Amino acid sequence: MKRIVIASDSFKGSLSSAQVAESIERGLKSRCPECECIKLSVADGGEGTVEALMDSLGGESVNCRVHDPLMRPISATYVILGDGKTALLEMASASGLPLLAKEERNPLKTSTFGTGEMIADALGRGCTDFLLGLGGSATNDGGMGCFEALGYRFLDAEGKELRGCGEALSKVAAIDSSSVNPLLPKARFTVACDVDTPFCGPKGAAFVFAPQKGANPEQVLELDRGLANFAEVIKSGIGKDISQVAGAGAAGGLGGGLLAFSNSCLKAGIEMVLDAIDFDTILEGADAVITGEGKIDFQTFKGKTPFGVMTHAAAKGIPVYAIGGCVDLKGVEDSSAFRKIVPAVSGEYDLEYVMRTEVARANVASAAASLAEEIFDI
Repeated sequence: MKRIVIASDSFKGSLSSAQVAESIERGLKSRCPECECIKLSVADGGEGTVEALMDSLGGESVNCRVHDPLMRPISATYVILGDGKTALLEMASASGLPLLAKEERNPLKTSTFGTGEMIADALGRGCTDFLLGLGGSATNDGGMGCFEALGYRFLDAEGKELRGCGEALSKVAAIDSSSVNPLLPKARFTVACDVDTPFCGPKGAAFVFAPQKGANPEQVLELDRGLANFAEVIKSGIGKDISQVAGAGAAGGLGGGLLAFSNSCLKAGIEMVLDAIDFDTILEGADAVITGEGKIDFQTFKGKTPFGVMTHAAAKGIPVYAIGGCVDLKGVEDSSAFRKIVPAVSGEYDLEYVMRTEVARANVASAAASLAEEIFDI
């Protein structure tokens, strides 16, 4: 009896990761009823990651009161996974760009304070391990606001305490850790980070991301100078040089702030998820792996879910098959690491129709049935 591991991302706007896995199982069993299917929900740190990890590991949603990027009270949601010690947070829930109207966007004024409040809430509930997604931020404060909420005090040259936001970065002269949340040093953070942007400099957080958050060219320069100053104060005061660390510029520098002020490591989103579910152990004894996502194209091969799944399986010599809602391999130099890539739909089609849940389920099942002929040598 063949053992098949199914680990696909969602087909966004159509099927969840769990629904894709169920459809693939149905297609496989239509051709080989006795096969064993291990269904996993996975994602790459973006949309659907919370749902995928809850499906795989269990857990419950938690609501807490925090402050939005402009320090207005809001309710944010995060998840405590089934072990009761691991918190899954998306910083966008408290500090995300969608929380602001277009005319409110100004990374000189916005703060990650609310993200720190979410972390503090989870610490207070006994969480010691954190999985943190950094996508979609409205901020460029280097994590200053986040760690202000966790008890760090950032002081200007006269010893006056500063509020964490982009325009305060250039004024920081000293860091006081005497009032830090005592639970913070005991916590470990795995941070989903799919960019290699450094903290500051011409390829840093301000130049790359701040314009998307409402900054004009003059403000970009001000923010970069502020990040450079903040990095220098961190280096002299804490002994960590984050200025050019790849990924430190993620979420307006929150990646670097996490490296400086907490026990954190930055990982690709799919790696964070696969480690969390202990994917390598699950692969033991598998005869094949089937993965996929809504569109398989050149971006897939830059570290998205199917590529991450394939990399882990290939390292164990396990053949990997992929199903895409659609497949476009233009610009892909070599796709041979996948045994086979098939589309759920091909030829001309009505996109709105094929994205209907039941239609998509049937098409994915059909694609899996076609793969079964090769997998099971039917």
